[in-house]
Amino acid sequence: MGYRSQVRSSQSGRGSQKSQHEIKKARGQKHHSSGKYLLEEEHVPTPGEIGEKTLSRLRNLGNQIFAVSPFSVYFDDWLVNLKDAIVAFESNPSVSIDEQFKKERTQILADVERELEERRRKEASLEETAKSLFESKILLERIEGEYATRTREIEGRKNSEITRLQGNIAECGKELDDLAKVKAGLFRAMSKKAKKQKEAELTQRLNAAQSEIELATQNSAAEQESLRKDYEKRKQLVTGQIGKLQKEAEAPEVDGSLEARRAACEALANAVNAFIQRKAGSLS
Repeated sequence: MGYRSQVRSSQSGRGSQKSQHEIKKARGQKHHSSGKYLLEEEHVPTPGEIGEKTLSRLRNLGNQIFAVSPFSVYFDDWLVNLKDAIVAFESNPSVSIDEQFKKERTQILADVERELEERRRKEASLEETAKSLFESKILLERIEGEYATRTREIEGRKNSEITRLQGNIAECGKELDDLAKVKAGLFRAMSKKAKKQKEAELTQRLNAAQSEIELATQNSAAEQESLRKDYEKRKQLVTGQIGKLQKEAEAPEVDGSLEARRAACEALANAVNAFIQRKAGSLS
């Protein structure tokens, strides 16, 4: 009896171990089967879903505003993002683009690239204009500085010459005064004739000095007038150029490329929608 009891106990233990092993195996198979089922049920995006994601990116790019001038510094990055959105759409395994979409996409990208390049050239031209404007303003400052310097030089020469001549006049006047006080009887060496001759010489020198003062003043005024006319002519020419350049150099305060970029994104969105409709029609 004891032996049979032990045998049954042993068999019961082996049966229990086998049952647990089978349960684990069954669970493993079930888990494997479940994983396989999940893989089989993994969602594959449709061309319409992929297109909607592309359309969202295109809307964002079409509404992107460049806030600070020069706006052309943002063009390259924007074009890269635009092309990346289209490449992401075309390279998706669920999408197989047709020739019509390729043709439309190529034309739209070429058009917007050409438009942005034209705007880039205009901004570069504005920068050159701004440089010319700066140089013209520097030139005007130099003209004004040269005019002021030469004006002082002319005035200085005139004053120096007048001071010298006034000294001569003062000297002649003093000699005439001294000569008038001389009495011929006291100076036998100087006759009346010699005195008159001396007075005539001094008077002549005095008159000549006064004439030279008038001439120096006239010459200085004539030189100043010639200088002023030349200055006004040069100033007017440069000032006119500055006015013209200022109008040309006025940079736009808003992003003028927005309209062209938005139009390109809308055109690409239309091309994507048209392609998806053609795709759906071919599958129905």
